[in-house]
Amino acid sequence: MDLLQRFQQYISAHDLFSPKDTLLLAVSGGIDSVVLCELCKQAGFQFVIAHCNFKLRGEESERDAAFVQQLAQKYNVPVLIKEFDTQKYAENNKLSIQEAARELRYTWFAELLKPAIGGPKMRESIDHSPLTIHHLLTAHHLDDNIETMLMHFFRGTGIHGLRGMLPKKGPIVRPLLFARKQELKQFAVEHQLSWVEDSSNALDKYSRNYFRNQLIPLVQQIYPEAENNLAANLRRFADMEQLYEQALALHKKKLLEYKGEEVHISILKLQKSEPLHSIVYEIINDFGFSAAQIEEVIHLMKSESGRYVQSATHRIIKNRRWLIIARAQSEQAQTLVIDKEEDQVVFENGSLYFEQLKNKNIQLVNDAAIALIDHDTLQYPLVLRKWKKGDYFYPLGLRKKKKLARFFIDQKLSLTDKEKVWVLESNKKIAWVVGLRIDDRFKLTDATRQVLRIQFVKS
Repeated sequence: MDLLQRFQQYISAHDLFSPKDTLLLAVSGGIDSVVLCELCKQAGFQFVIAHCNFKLRGEESERDAAFVQQLAQKYNVPVLIKEFDTQKYAENNKLSIQEAARELRYTWFAELLKPAIGGPKMRESIDHSPLTIHHLLTAHHLDDNIETMLMHFFRGTGIHGLRGMLPKKGPIVRPLLFARKQELKQFAVEHQLSWVEDSSNALDKYSRNYFRNQLIPLVQQIYPEAENNLAANLRRFADMEQLYEQALALHKKKLLEYKGEEVHISILKLQKSEPLHSIVYEIINDFGFSAAQIEEVIHLMKSESGRYVQSATHRIIKNRRWLIIARAQSEQAQTLVIDKEEDQVVFENGSLYFEQLKNKNIQLVNDAAIALIDHDTLQYPLVLRKWKKGDYFYPLGLRKKKKLARFFIDQKLSLTDKEKVWVLESNKKIAWVVGLRIDDRFKLTDATRQVLRIQFVKS
């Protein structure tokens, strides 16, 4: 089977795109991207060429841009060329040249792909008719993926890095990941294709070049089949990742409870989870925490309430028997889960103190900071949260429900007072508008046997 047939088969097997789609080909002018253009042309796909001129190699950069222009003319397809001041961008953002070029490249590609997700249509076709791009194709091949896997391994990115690049991730498609570099060279020679050489590929100061030019050839002196073995490992690691993700999804479903914008995790359940370190990492990694903070989070489970660990965007707060993941701008969690055994809860406005009493020991008080609730009407766990639009309850003494917004007007609360109101819920019913009024459905009656006394103490 020749390269073209395998190319078409790979696209079909991985459902990379439809023959009717318009493709954006990232073309540097090097042999890999030139072969990608030829394969797409021979397969009958409609495509547009995009080229980034990073202005890093003087005349050579201009030569590459001119070559890509000629390549587009050869295939009679639209070409888009973008020039970047990469050096300045790297300095301003404190990035390496490689990181800066990558950010600039993919930011531009994302802009070009916007029409595929609802943005305005491009008008870059030769006849100036509307043109919508569906997928971005890069010319990464199997050798690139082997290098990527090794770089990830030494960098310490875990199983997600070991499986290397995927054939498709969102709108980005890599249809040459099945092919070795030597196969692309052979195809280019057989079809008399022209390409340009990037002189920076010989410079070992770039990490990928060092792996390609130094490390892999050195390993092959001891293990001649190293690259073939690594290629086979890529497939195995991809399968392992699928199994890993399936198991992780089950753990997350058991552990994570979503409360608005917050995530609540039962400490008791988390402590029983195995392997603990991996599960903790996969949970916290979604919120900007690093692998180096795993031990901090595990230690947090045994700390006192109010302690927290912070990432750039989120905090993990210890609250009694729960870990609460909340946005970093909020030191206090906006939703707290209260178990039956708890006698104190600290929240944004102060503290709630819980005491269970027999009915005969109750002394009624006229104090809005104290709630007396029929304990048998409650279902645990209780939820303490900020009030939200649409909330309603049955104010004590009334049989009709009333929206909290209207209740606040009746109480003549100011805007700032309204923003500070929290409610205590039982089974999604508001039992107490904290510090203001209990719900009539939870009041004491002649049949009440046990009372929950809750006292609110402002901070």
